[in-house]
Amino acid sequence: MLILAICCLSLFIVGLDNTVVNIALPEIQKDLDAPASGLQWIIDAYTLVLASLLMLFGSVADRFGRRRVFQTGLLLFVLGSLLCSLAPSLEWLVLFRAVQAVGGSMLNPVAMSIITNTFTEPRERARAIGVWGGVVGISMALGPLLGGFLVHAAGWPAIFLINVPVGLVAFLLTARYVPESRAPRARRLDPVGQLLMVALLGCGTAAIIEGPEHGWTSPLILGLATTALVALVAFPLWERRVAEPLVDPRFFRSAPFTGATLTAVCAFAALGGFLFLNTLYLQDVRGYSPVEAGLWTLPMAGMMLVCAPLSGRIVGSRGPRGPLVLAGIGLTGSGLLLTRLAADSPPVLLLVAYALFGFGFGMVNAPITNAAVSGMPRAQAGVAAAVASTSRQVGQSLGVAVIGTAVTSAVIGPVVTGFAPASHVGWWIVTGLGVAILVIGLVTTTAWATATAAGVAARLGGEPPVARAAVREAPPERLR
Repeated sequence: MLILAICCLSLFIVGLDNTVVNIALPEIQKDLDAPASGLQWIIDAYTLVLASLLMLFGSVADRFGRRRVFQTGLLLFVLGSLLCSLAPSLEWLVLFRAVQAVGGSMLNPVAMSIITNTFTEPRERARAIGVWGGVVGISMALGPLLGGFLVHAAGWPAIFLINVPVGLVAFLLTARYVPESRAPRARRLDPVGQLLMVALLGCGTAAIIEGPEHGWTSPLILGLATTALVALVAFPLWERRVAEPLVDPRFFRSAPFTGATLTAVCAFAALGGFLFLNTLYLQDVRGYSPVEAGLWTLPMAGMMLVCAPLSGRIVGSRGPRGPLVLAGIGLTGSGLLLTRLAADSPPVLLLVAYALFGFGFGMVNAPITNAAVSGMPRAQAGVAAAVASTSRQVGQSLGVAVIGTAVTSAVIGPVVTGFAPASHVGWWIVTGLGVAILVIGLVTTTAWATATAAGVAARLGGEPPVARAAVREAPPERLR
C-alpha cells in the first residue's frame, strides 16, 4: 500500500499539471503577450510530449530498471516545473512545458508496471488499479481550484513551483521504499514507430492550432497536414512488420481494450475543451478573478472527488459497464446545457452543467484503466496501461486544438460579447463526445466483448486477465 501511495503521488502531480495551468491562462496571456494559439500551445506542448513518449519510456524502464527511470522522471519533472516558473517569454514557457512532460512520461507507465508487479492477486490488483485510476480524476478535479488560489496569491509561476517540493518528497520515498525491478525479457525499442508517432501527433496538432492564423491552404499547414496523414497511414503498416512494436496491433482485437482507448480519447478531449473554454469564459467574459473562476468550478471538482474513488470501487466489484454508462450520460447532459451559454447565463445553469461534467468525468477514469488491462497477461499490463495513458493525452491535446480552434475562429467582435455564442460549436462537440462514450461503454462490456479479451490473452500466450472484475462474465474454462 505504501508503494501504491508513492506511485499515486507521482501520478497526482502529473495529472494536476494537466488542469492547473488552464486557470492561469488569462494571466499568462497578459504577462507574456500570448495570442490564442499560444495559449493552446502552453497546454498541448505538455500533453503532446507526454503522449509521444509514454510508450518509449515504458520499454526503457523494463530494460534499465523501473525505479531508476521513475526517479529520473521525478527529477526531470521538478526541473521542468522550476524552469516554467522562471520562463521570460511564451516560447521559453512552451519549451519548459515540454521538459516537464519528458519527466512526466517516465512516471505514468512505470508506475503502472510497479503496481501490477506489486499486487499479484487479481482482486487486489483490480482494486489497486481502481485507486490509481481514481487519482487521475482527483488530481484533475483539484487543478482549477488550486490553480485559482495559487495565481491569486503568488501569480502564475506558483502553479509550477508547487510541484517542486512534492516531486522531491516522492523522489526520496521512492529511493527508500520502492524496490528495483526489470522485465524478465525487456521489449526491444521501436525507433521508427516512435518517430512516426511524434510526426503524427506533433504535425497534426500544429496544423489544427496554426491553421486559422496561417491559412488552411498555406504551404506550411498543407505540409504539416500531409506529414501527419502519411504518418497515420505508415504507423500501423510499420507496426505490423516489427517483432516487438511500440503498440502491438493484436491488442486492438480486444473490444474492451479498443473501447478503453477510444473512451480515453473522447473523455479527455471533452475535458481539454471544457477547461479551455470555461477558463476564457469565466475570466474574459464574466470578468472573474482567477480565484473566483476556480471557486466556480467547485461543483465539478466536488463531483469528481466523490465519483473518482466511487467509480474505482464499483469497477473493482462490479466491472466497468455502470461507470461508463453514467459517464456518458453526465458528459452529454453537461454539453447540452452549455450549448445555451450566454454572457449573462444564470448561475444555476453553470453550476448544474459543471456538476454534471464532474460527475461524468469522475466516473470515467477507473473503467478506462481497468478495461485497458483486462484480458492482458501481467507482462503486458504495463504496455496496455501506457496505451491508455497515451490515449488520454492524445485526447486532451485534440480537445484543446480542435475545440479551441473551432471556437476562437468563430468569435465575432469583442470577446466579451462574441465568445459565448461562438462557444456553442465547442459545446456541441463535447455533447457528441459524451454520446460516443455512452455507446462505446454499452458495446464493449457485453459477453461478446469479454470473449474477445479472453481471445487476445490466449494469443499473447499469457496468464488469465489481470483485472478479475472486468471479466467476471466469462466462465473460467473459457479464460483458460
